[in-house]
Amino acid sequence: AARAMAAPSYLGWDFSTQQLKVIAVDEHLRVVYEDNIQFDKDLPEFKTQGGAYVHSDRLTVTSPVLMWVKALDMILEKMKSSGFDFSQVRALSGAGQQHGSVYWKKGSTEVLKNASCELPLHHTLKDCFSVSNSPIWMDSSTASQCSSLEKALGGAQHLANITGSRAYERFTGNQIAKIYSQNPEVYKQTERISLVSSFAASLFLGAYAAIDYSDGSGMNLLKICEKGWSKSCLDACAPGLAEKLGCPLPSHSVLGPISPYFIKRYGFGPDCKIVAFTGDNPASLAGMRLQEGDIAISLGTSDTLFLWIQEPTPALEGHILCNPVDSQVYMALLCFKNGSLMRERIRDDCASGSWDEFSKALTSTVAGNNGNLGFYFDVMEITPEAVGIHRFNRDDQKVVSDFPKEVEIRALIEGQFMAKRIHAEKLGYKISKCDEKA
Repeated sequence: AARAMAAPSYLGWDFSTQQLKVIAVDEHLRVVYEDNIQFDKDLPEFKTQGGAYVHSDRLTVTSPVLMWVKALDMILEKMKSSGFDFSQVRALSGAGQQHGSVYWKKGSTEVLKNASCELPLHHTLKDCFSVSNSPIWMDSSTASQCSSLEKALGGAQHLANITGSRAYERFTGNQIAKIYSQNPEVYKQTERISLVSSFAASLFLGAYAAIDYSDGSGMNLLKICEKGWSKSCLDACAPGLAEKLGCPLPSHSVLGPISPYFIKRYGFGPDCKIVAFTGDNPASLAGMRLQEGDIAISLGTSDTLFLWIQEPTPALEGHILCNPVDSQVYMALLCFKNGSLMRERIRDDCASGSWDEFSKALTSTVAGNNGNLGFYFDVMEITPEAVGIHRFNRDDQKVVSDFPKEVEIRALIEGQFMAKRIHAEKLGYKISKCDEKA
């Protein structure tokens, strides 16, 4: 076993909303180690719920940045005491929850570079952040900043053409604009703004890590075609922002070797490479090994579509991001709120709560459902913005009564998947004729 441990390994980190996860794989992608730190349970001193604080306005949602640093200290100590061989790690990379931002105070780059290996990182960095609670993706307190940005850029569609998305409350540019307008002093004291992903990479690098193109596409700031910051977007958010963001880089860039802190404290080899970290959604596309023409669907509470796209056509719904695997192409994300919860409700109403009965009913009806079609939105949908249940028959007449149970079930499933296809094609996804024959 000792000899097997000496095989080269690669670490993957995931700084997600509720936990920090680590995985080690060997050269054959076999998992050789995994572990996690649950923020609420393992770091109770931060008093988070689901890894975050929901503020009294119910719109502002943040996470304490030092909690992420302390979680990293804890998980590395756990790995060390389990006998994990850090000296064989050739490279590491990772993902962070998208859109969240970290604000480094002036002088922090020196502190980071000269961290003493005698101390855990969270002690060294405790005074390094000008904003102690980082805004995260669940935050929706920036509606006024979003409308200012769209106005400054000549409308929502124009902003989407440049940055891949219309203005969204959780997107980082709008979060920065809010901090600048509410606390100009705090903004002034900030020398660098990182995404959660580039912040995590910075810890390992011992220097500020670049934002990668993919995660950078979730900020309403990056020109997705030219791969540089849009001056008009930056200027609409806050002054002097380009210097605070640094230059973005491709998602597979090698940023440099691991910082001396980790070599001394944990025994990493000096040639261990740090590869740019990216957002959790781009990382999923890469991890599922999507290729040109592929589509991945995550059927969760909300349904999410991941698409590989050659020529994007940004729309007011959905998001176009730079593709993490190939910087010359794109990925698209579409989110549908009425996913599993809607399917479960129809299963309960029409199939006595049984998936088996649900499936039987589905197969007992013909494809196309004899022209009966439905849109099922229990809650306000994201794509499109609509609510309610709308049924239509083969003559496109609105049906007032319910469909028979098996017709209802097929109408739901077909409607959900047709909507996914239509919105995917709107963003530039192409279904070619030969695919359809196959």
